[in-house]
Amino acid sequence: MVTRQEVFSESELRQRLDRVRAVMKVRGIDALVVSVPENIYYLTGLDHWGFFACHVLVVPVEGTLALACRAMERITVENQVGNAEFYGHADTEELSDYVLKMLADRGLSRARLGIEKRSLFMTPRIYELIIAGAPKADWSDGSGIIDELRLVKSPLEQDYTRRAAAAADAGTLAAIDAIRDGASDYEIAAECNRAMILAGSEYPGFGPFIRPTTRLGEEHTTWRGDVFHNGDAVFLEIGGAYRKYQAPMGRLVYVGAAPKGAEESAALAIRGMQAICDALRPGATAGEVYQAWKDVADSAGLVDYHRHHCGYMVGIGFPPSWTGGSMVTSLQPGSTREIKVGMTFHAHSWFTNTDVVDYFISNTVMLTDGGAVNLTSNTPQTLIVR
Repeated sequence: MVTRQEVFSESELRQRLDRVRAVMKVRGIDALVVSVPENIYYLTGLDHWGFFACHVLVVPVEGTLALACRAMERITVENQVGNAEFYGHADTEELSDYVLKMLADRGLSRARLGIEKRSLFMTPRIYELIIAGAPKADWSDGSGIIDELRLVKSPLEQDYTRRAAAAADAGTLAAIDAIRDGASDYEIAAECNRAMILAGSEYPGFGPFIRPTTRLGEEHTTWRGDVFHNGDAVFLEIGGAYRKYQAPMGRLVYVGAAPKGAEESAALAIRGMQAICDALRPGATAGEVYQAWKDVADSAGLVDYHRHHCGYMVGIGFPPSWTGGSMVTSLQPGSTREIKVGMTFHAHSWFTNTDVVDYFISNTVMLTDGGAVNLTSNTPQTLIVR
C-alpha cells in the first residue's frame, strides 16, 4: 500500500489555507484559481517536475480544494497530496475544460473568482478558454495573494531554509577547492554539485552559476567549457535547495594572485554586507536597507555607483528560478515594503565594474527574533585566492 509522502504536516497546510481564505474574504473572492507552482506546492505539498505543464488548483473560500493537471500525474498526486480532489486530463483534452468542471462541481460558475494572471505556466490560451467558459463569473486578478503570505516563513520553513543554506555552503566550498590554474569550469561544477547533493540539496531553482569574469555581465549563464589560468577570476553564485526552499550565495575567487587593491575591495564588500544585515530589522523598509548598503558604497567614493537592488527575497522555488516565480521582490531603492521577522533574503554586496577592484559576496540572510542571521557563513567572505 502506498503511503502518502508529507513535506508539510496537515496542521501546517491548514494554517496556510486559513490565511489565504482570510485574505480572499477581505477581497470578496469566492474562489481563487491558482497556477503558480510555488503556490500550489505551498498549499498542497505537490513536489515534482510535472509543473512544466500547467497545473491549476481551485481554492474555494469554503470546501475542498481541487487540482487539475495531466492524468499521468495521478500517482504522484495521490502519493503527495491529501487535501485536494484530483482532476486528470488526457493530453488530447483541454486543461481549461477540467478547470471549468472543478468550478461547476463546487457551484462556482457564477461566483466572484480570482485568477492568477501573473503566472509563468498558464498560457494566454488556457486563460482565455477559462474566462470564456465561465462568462457569468465575476473575474478579478488574484495574483500576489499567496505570494505575499509566502514571504514570512514559519518555523518549519526556516528549518528547511537553514538546511538548504548548509548545502549551498558545502557546494561553494567544494567549488572553491576545485579552482586552480588549468582547471575547467566542468570540474568545478562537478565538484560543486557533488558536494551540494551529498550535503542534502535537491535540484535548485537554477544554477549553479560558474563563469569567468570576462562573462561577469552575463547574469544568468554558467559553465560551458572555460579553462581558468593564473590571473583569472571565477564568479560563483550557488544555491542549495531543501524541500524546495532556496538558499543562494556567491563569491568571487581569484586564481593564482589577486590584483592590487583586491583586499580593500573585499573589506568594502564585507562592510556592505554588514550594513545590509544591520538594516534588516522589523519595521524597516526595503528601501532603507538598500540605502544602508549604498551609504557604504558612497563612503568609498562610489557616489555614482548604483545597483537595481542589494538583494531579494527567497523561499520556495521551482525551475527556472530560485526567486519563487517570475517576480523578484527586491531590496531596491525607494521601496516601502515592510521588513518582517521570518523573511529570508539573498543579500548582495556587489562591487563590479566600478572604480575599485572587482569583488562581491552574497549570502542567504534570515531575519529572526534575534536579528539578521547569515545562514551561509561557513564560506569565507574575505579575499579568496586559489
